[in-house]
Parts: sequence; C-alpha cells; structure tokens
Amino acid sequence: MTLLEPHNMPFAAALVLMLILGIVQVVGLADMFGGDADFDPGGDIDGDAAVSPGLVDGLFSLIGMNRLPLTIWLALFLMLFAGVGVSLQLLSENLTGSPLNRWLAAVLAMGGTLPATGVLSRPLGAILPQDETSAVSTASLVGRRAQITDGTARSGFPARAKVRDVHGQAHFVMVEPHEQGSEFRSGDRILLVRRDGNTFYATALADRRLSPVN
Repeated sequence: MTLLEPHNMPFAAALVLMLILGIVQVVGLADMFGGDADFDPGGDIDGDAAVSPGLVDGLFSLIGMNRLPLTIWLALFLMLFAGVGVSLQLLSENLTGSPLNRWLAAVLAMGGTLPATGVLSRPLGAILPQDETSAVSTASLVGRRAQITDGTARSGFPARAKVRDVHGQAHFVMVEPHEQGSEFRSGDRILLVRRDGNTFYATALADRRLSPVN
C-alpha cells in the first residue's frame, strides 16, 4: 500500500500541507499566512451562548493550541494525522484484507490525532527555543511591555506573547499571570515582571504606571 493510493489521499494531502508550512517557515513568510496572528479561542463567543468561553479555552488547552506557535502546532497536527491515518489503513488491510473508506479513516484518524497533538505539544513547547536575537539575552526582556498574541494565559496555562527588546527586535515568549486568579486574553497589553525557565510572569499593563510604549 502506497501513500498515493486513493484511500490514503487525505493523509497524503496532510503531508503536502505540512511541507508547505515548513517552506513558509524557512523562507520567513509565516507572518503573511497568519503564523503570528492573534488567536483567542473564546474571543468571539457571546456570553449567552450555550458553550462558555472557559469551556472553549479548556478544549484548546487540551489539544495544545496555546502552547505552540500556530504554524508549528498545525505542522505537528498534520504530521500526526498522516501517520495515524496511514497506520490505521495498514491495520485495516492486514485485519480485513481491505482499507477503510478514506473519509471514515480520516474521521477516525482525527479523533486520535487531536489528543496526541495535545500530549506532544507540552514537551515540545518547553524545548523549543524562544525567538531571540544575538543582541540581547532573554533575561533582559524582564521589565518590558508585551502583548498576548495566542490563547488565554492563566496560572499553569501559559499563552504566547510578543515583546520587543531595547533594539526594537521582536521576541515571542510564553507568559503566565504573576497574580493567582488573573488571566490575559489575546490582545491584552502586559508587563513582564519575572522569568522562571522558559516561562515569563506578567501583570496587567493597566495596573501600573509605566514609561512610554516600546
């Protein structure tokens, strides 16, 4: 069984998309395709809707979308989706003599891939290097203003934020609230007050009197 057979087409397409994302990252066009786009899973949900923003945030935390840059998360998802799908078709062919319908296989693979992506996102997010220039160290970003770009930051659930160093170079860091019970949503302006490993802790910008915006 080859990847280009009809019953494997959803998984072949996933690999092609993953390669395109890789090329986009390499040539530096990620911003044009939303690589740094604001991502707030609960931002567009009406307060009276049946599904609460907290539930949606929890779902996206479960699948790891607030732990990695969006393009990296998507590439990881596509790679796992292709691997799970092809393995499922091989298993079906070995057990029954024929593969599953490609759309049924895609649905089953999706169900297995989402939780697997969430599991792998946590260690991957911890080991990925932060965007950092040679001009400054990551530690020097403490005391700088930043803006949440992806997800909702809560205690134990960091979100991605963009901060500029003294030279105006952009860095992307993972941030949690410094105060227990606080949360920051996509678009919120914050102040980085301390760092622990790869995670920064911040307070809301409105809570302090600060120097002019970076």
